[in-house]
Amino acid sequence: CHYVFFENSSSNPYLIRRIEELNKTASGNVEAKVVCFYRRRDISQSLIQLADKHAKDLEEEKESPSEPELPEKQKHQLRHRELFLSRQYESLPATHIRGKCSVALLNETEAVLSYLDKEDTFFYSLVYDPTQKTLLADKGEIRVGPRFQADVPEMLQEGEPDDRDQSKLEMKIWDPECPLTNKQIDQFLVVARAVGTFARALDCSSSVRQPSLHMSAAAASRDITLFHAMDTLHRHGYDVSSALSVLVPQGGPVLCRDEMEEWSSSEANLFEEALEKYGKDFNDIRQDFLPWKSLTSIIEYYYMWKTTDRYVQQKRLKASEAESKLKQVYIPTYNKPNPNQISVSNGKMATVNGAAGTGSFHTAGGGRACESCFAVQSAQWYSWGPPNMQCRLCVSCWMYWKKYGGLKMPSRAEGELRSRGHGARQSSHMVPIRNSGSPKSSMKTKQAFLLQATRLTKLARHMCRDLIRLRRAARRPFVPINCGAIKAECKIATTIERKWDIFVCILGIFSEDFRTINLVSELDLQNMGFK
Repeated sequence: CHYVFFENSSSNPYLIRRIEELNKTASGNVEAKVVCFYRRRDISQSLIQLADKHAKDLEEEKESPSEPELPEKQKHQLRHRELFLSRQYESLPATHIRGKCSVALLNETEAVLSYLDKEDTFFYSLVYDPTQKTLLADKGEIRVGPRFQADVPEMLQEGEPDDRDQSKLEMKIWDPECPLTNKQIDQFLVVARAVGTFARALDCSSSVRQPSLHMSAAAASRDITLFHAMDTLHRHGYDVSSALSVLVPQGGPVLCRDEMEEWSSSEANLFEEALEKYGKDFNDIRQDFLPWKSLTSIIEYYYMWKTTDRYVQQKRLKASEAESKLKQVYIPTYNKPNPNQISVSNGKMATVNGAAGTGSFHTAGGGRACESCFAVQSAQWYSWGPPNMQCRLCVSCWMYWKKYGGLKMPSRAEGELRSRGHGARQSSHMVPIRNSGSPKSSMKTKQAFLLQATRLTKLARHMCRDLIRLRRAARRPFVPINCGAIKAECKIATTIERKWDIFVCILGIFSEDFRTINLVSELDLQNMGFK
């Protein structure tokens, strides 16, 4: 398998894909059919927590001493090496390949720190379903350790009793030190084959499947016949005459069939169709194609089917098809300028269409250092993040960002970007900064708004000055105002004793407003007691 970096955006990190096959399109271009891998930044926060819990459980299950605690920087960088396999396929242009990388299933016996020591190396342990938004443990597992390997006991000394429970031990089905010679055993097996051939001649169904004597003899020489003959010989104490009487009982010769003979031609065609679709996933084959067969029967048939001429023909056909397919394609070095390259001119950032000269170093303008390593000099600077954040990365940190999808050091800006929706991360996580003359032109225009208070609200401000204390409230914008107390005060103010104060406030507030008459009319001063 070949794992490669694909670039789908000048500002986003590279996509990590596994190439399954290369195909040439009708237009002459080469496309790669690839398997998708996802980074931690591509999945939701709830699934990340689930993945962290799975990693913690694996760590607790290890019987070996746990590894020393990693520094925060190494923990941060190790998260960038974790991927999530998916069963999703897609086709991408081969011209978007930007390099090779290595992806491996997480090895529980290997230290996770070893992945940091290798360049362009990633690991995965979970499978991500982008449709169902779920994480599952991969079926592959290396079963190494005392949990999976048997402890071999010490050999018993001469005359030492065996305390093991004999009923739980294996049962011997053949004794290599039997009294029969190899010639006598071979003669008995020849008789067993002859009995099997005669049994098939007497069986009507077998005569249809093997119409010729040659095919019947070949079927009788299969392993199932020989195993039955040797088992019979062992059960009768290697007495040939007694075993022969069992091979040919009173009712007729014994007929032994294996799965290859038991299956019909239609069932064999169904199996080949299922194998083409699902591969060696026998559970799915049984569920969707052969539910009346047992799993043991399907597996046994598969290994017998691999010995047939039909399998050899299909293997040759697939080999010839593989020969005609593209095996490799030349990808020229990608040297086009990145739109995110920036240069420093008079302390201002400006986008350029060419790379910086080799060997030259530019100092970060505007007092902005690298967002990741905080360097102030670099051969080339790259804009990073939304335009309003005005962040930048040096050359090495930019390549780290493109390959590993994060910054070398934990950054507040990276945290703000991660807090956004993971759906936006997959599509347009970063917007490239283009040269448009003014930096304000690249920022989104905000919608202006006006809060216009009602006249009764203005009246409440004057009637309840001792409760509201506007200047103090303006200096504490996050402390809520007790609206309940203000409503209660305004309700008391509507009594007969305070009606004149209300009228005076109205005239004081709206003395220069010609709409005062309308407000007085709304309050209906006559109903309040003013004649």
